[in-house]
Amino acid sequence: MDLELTGKRAVVTGGSRGIGLAVARALAAEGCDVALLARDAAALAAAREKVEAESGRRVLAVSADTGNDESVREAIAAVTAAFGGVDILVNAAARVNTGAVAGIDGFDAAEFSEQVNVKVLGYLRCIRAVVPSMRASGWGRIINISGLAARSTGAITGTVRNVAVAALTKNLADELGRDGINVTVVHPGVTVTEKTPEILAGRAARAGVSVAEVERQIGASVSIGRLVTADEVAAVVALLSSPRSVAINGDAIAVGGGATGPVYY
Repeated sequence: MDLELTGKRAVVTGGSRGIGLAVARALAAEGCDVALLARDAAALAAAREKVEAESGRRVLAVSADTGNDESVREAIAAVTAAFGGVDILVNAAARVNTGAVAGIDGFDAAEFSEQVNVKVLGYLRCIRAVVPSMRASGWGRIINISGLAARSTGAITGTVRNVAVAALTKNLADELGRDGINVTVVHPGVTVTEKTPEILAGRAARAGVSVAEVERQIGASVSIGRLVTADEVAAVVALLSSPRSVAINGDAIAVGGGATGPVYY
């Protein structure tokens, strides 16, 4: 299937590693020019070189902090000037969720505020910055990377920030849909990235079991019996970025391989 993405101009936040980098690679492979936004200049430069070499598309590396209004405005202005506009925004910049469980006794207000500032307000900052360009062209796709913590308890901050992203997504989908702009949210579960060993080791240490046992437990909770990879998440995001995804708007798409047991409808 031709996703009709050749020549589209995409911005991917958190694009220097993990799911963000996988998304950038997928979009570039489909013919998009891509701007990678992240804070780490060295990681950005390496990611830009990798994506450009693989795809032959134009790739920008823009250092930006999505937790800061001015930084986002300047970054999107730079991308818009270089590309002439923005057609696709994928919000993936967030602080890493290590899987630590914190109930009411372990709740950290400062940590909560920082997580929400980066993942919820940061997403909104980026959306506000790209919407004028999308409205001007009468078309756009915005995909917000959230997480399956939105559907489970156990970590207040993780659940709240991901539910908030889903709520933000639906509000904006209803507001922007008639402008030709679709907004969706993707919920990955534990996903294989360069951070996976650290996350699994942390879970194993807290539970007092081996990493192999943690992997077994996760596999047992996933319908396909294993962890989904970042590239597999990116494939779904690429479809949602396409003109062919017009029938999907405001909805949450789970990309964790299927949670055994619950029925969602």
